[in-house]
Amino acid sequence: MYLPRSLISKLYQHLCKTRHPLSPAVLVLVALEPDALCACRILTRLFKHDYIPHKIQPVAGYADLERVGAELVSPMMETRGGPGGVVVCLGVGGMADLGTALGLEPEGEENTFGGVEVWVVDSHRPWNLGNVFGGFPLEPETADATTFAARSPVGVKGGRIDRSYQPGKGGIIVMDDGDIEDELTKEQNAYLALIDMPEIEDDGEDLGNSSDDESEYDALPPAKLPQTGQKRKSWEFDHDSDDEDEPPRQKRRSNSSTPLPESPRRPAQRGLISLRDDPVFSSDPVDPPTAAQPPQAPSARTLRRRLLRLRRENEAILRDYYRLGTAYSEPISSMMYSLASELGREDNDLLWLAIVGVTSMELYGRSSAGVAVPVRSSEARPASGWLGMRGARIRQLLRDEVRRLNPPEVGRGGVIPENTGIIPTTARSPEDTSIRLSPEPKFLLIRHWSLYDSMLHSPYLFSRLKTWSETGLKRLHKLLAKMGVSLVQCKQSYTHMDMMLKRELRTKLLKYASLYNLDELVPTIDTDGKDRGGAKDGWGFVRSWGWRATLSAQDVGVVIGALLEVGKNTSPSDNNPGGPSQELVEAGSNESPSEDWLPRFWEAYDALEDIESLKAGLPTAQFLHKAIFTTGTTILKKKQISHLRAFRMCVVKDSPDSALFNHPGALTKLALWIGEALAEQEKDTTGKLAYGGRGTPLVVASLDEKRGVYVVVGTGGGGGPDTIFVDREAAKKKAKEREEKQKAREDQRKIKERIREEKNAAKLKEKQQRKEQEGKGEDDDSEAEDEESSEEESDADSDESSDDDDDDDDDDATRERGYGLNKFGTAFQDVVAETNARVRIDSFEHCVVEVKKEDLSGFLESLSMKAVVG
Repeated sequence: MYLPRSLISKLYQHLCKTRHPLSPAVLVLVALEPDALCACRILTRLFKHDYIPHKIQPVAGYADLERVGAELVSPMMETRGGPGGVVVCLGVGGMADLGTALGLEPEGEENTFGGVEVWVVDSHRPWNLGNVFGGFPLEPETADATTFAARSPVGVKGGRIDRSYQPGKGGIIVMDDGDIEDELTKEQNAYLALIDMPEIEDDGEDLGNSSDDESEYDALPPAKLPQTGQKRKSWEFDHDSDDEDEPPRQKRRSNSSTPLPESPRRPAQRGLISLRDDPVFSSDPVDPPTAAQPPQAPSARTLRRRLLRLRRENEAILRDYYRLGTAYSEPISSMMYSLASELGREDNDLLWLAIVGVTSMELYGRSSAGVAVPVRSSEARPASGWLGMRGARIRQLLRDEVRRLNPPEVGRGGVIPENTGIIPTTARSPEDTSIRLSPEPKFLLIRHWSLYDSMLHSPYLFSRLKTWSETGLKRLHKLLAKMGVSLVQCKQSYTHMDMMLKRELRTKLLKYASLYNLDELVPTIDTDGKDRGGAKDGWGFVRSWGWRATLSAQDVGVVIGALLEVGKNTSPSDNNPGGPSQELVEAGSNESPSEDWLPRFWEAYDALEDIESLKAGLPTAQFLHKAIFTTGTTILKKKQISHLRAFRMCVVKDSPDSALFNHPGALTKLALWIGEALAEQEKDTTGKLAYGGRGTPLVVASLDEKRGVYVVVGTGGGGGPDTIFVDREAAKKKAKEREEKQKAREDQRKIKERIREEKNAAKLKEKQQRKEQEGKGEDDDSEAEDEESSEEESDADSDESSDDDDDDDDDDATRERGYGLNKFGTAFQDVVAETNARVRIDSFEHCVVEVKKEDLSGFLESLSMKAVVG
């Protein structure tokens, strides 16, 4: 079931009212990613304010999720002697069947969830529809309550929670960011129709058209129904092996030498009522039976064919939804800040955490097109970039919050210092902890690096200037020379550069950027430097911690990501001063990488609120991005990128930094760097982006020698739905137009019915008059009936044509929704189902898999035949 955005604070307020010192601690499951860490920090701040005990549990993947379910969540159930309670999933399990994964819906048991309530806040898409429209304990079956809707808890209708809902009985509650109510109406109708259908065997017969169904009288045999507690079927698209003796997701394939866990299975629904009770299949209303004409009912065969046809149609809707491709919606840190705002708890600390979480999504290429390179082109539509128009609205709301909570300090002449184009590098006072807007250039860690290194390691300049080549480096040096900045000056720390150079930097960049295809290098500002409350699109966020430090949100996101992917620098090596030691770099080579990732979670978690720990992570971030630059340069220089049928592919191996990229996050960043460079190469060669303006799909694999597997990530090229994807406002407009069309059709139908009734009344009156005069009533009866039937047929034809138009609109919407999405996740699962490749799909990012070293070539060969971008 899902909680609408308008009721986002309902569950938390109920939790505050029902908690007491002896209540069980709230269990918070957190994904190992910066956005989830920021959301966890916001939520735990709220818990501490309200004295709610809680426990934080990092979760590395689906296998780890099942382990946590068995060890921590399942024992909480009242049916197993536990106290019940609340589990919060932040970035965890939105695409999985949580009832099964956490052990809350045991197979064959009537009592489910046992008082355990699971809150799900996740930006991964597609949603698991079993969590969204189901996922709650059913009320006992009675003679008057046999359907899914009738047995739903009070306050839950069609999976939607309203104000009358009373928490406490357990279930899975998905917090809707607006997508469910605005975009999943079709899937909701299909899911609810399927869940109330009786079980019936489908042998794959050709059902033909509905007109082929016979309608002879026959008694309907009772349908065989599954029990209420029966485990739901899976909507998964991969196929498990037939070995039922091994534990879930540890089954061996027939010719696999090493078992690798497979992806979790998605849920379907239970059949709950008999075919007789379903109004969809009841016979049409007829006149009361008479002795001369007994009522005719459809035969069992006809009803079975109707049932199978409707089942297949609804299953196709759900299957198409799951196969649209992976994407991302609103960051969960933004959702948690909305919760704090609803409770009246917003402040600068929580706002900063939300800003860092939102910024980190862009660093990892997470957009409405899945993991993809953002389109950076002056020719792109305004909706291009991270999350399209929706991302722009989120950033604008954050900028408005910054202005509200941090009144700007006006300098001389009524000018705000930042609006002059100088990026702030120091606080205004020793006690300054404010958040400011800043015209950040597209450089990397500029406050903590030299200007030269910051420009050299910028992914934007890497692709535009082609700095992986000697020609590109000369181009960078020439740009600096035209700006009047010597190499000696630009290679010293930016904070110690000449103040005049820093003041003139923005002006010089604007003057020469267009000569090097760098039009988006710096954001725009008002020409007179005055803040008029404009949009300031492209501006960044900066926060100070007194004299101790001043960092941008991007700086913090980069450092937190590096701490998660590399680990804290505790013993710098002699060969790499300021960088992590080689043994830390090789930490990812252990048999169980999650054991190394979990300690890094706590290092990153602490750094979010400890400025000294955050500053200590800066060398780690610099080391990681130097490795990304070096490795990307090597791959492009040596032309190690293969051109396959559906995508391009490269392998990271035989490199001193290759062990770094055994972590999916670091490998994803490398793939985005290379992908953006390839997109610019293609644009320079052909004059446009390949693949219909969506860039190049890219697969990057990194060899983990110690474990004998390749970590593989697939990026979707970028662009796709950011420019063409159905925007929320457009979807609302189309839905409104459809409603208006339906209303107009209903009005037209009523008018026709009224006209027909008037005609029939007139004909009846005329008939009676003729009957009285000539006694020819029977002939008139037959004529009137024929005319009436012809009118009804014409009305029915017009209705059917209107319905066909609506179906066409729905098909167009489906095509638009799926256009350009990253489909590597479904393609990976298809390959697993079709080949004998030993593949481990364990990451919450479905575009990341692990493949046995010996099976990579066969895996890629099969993958190259799939559609990886819609």
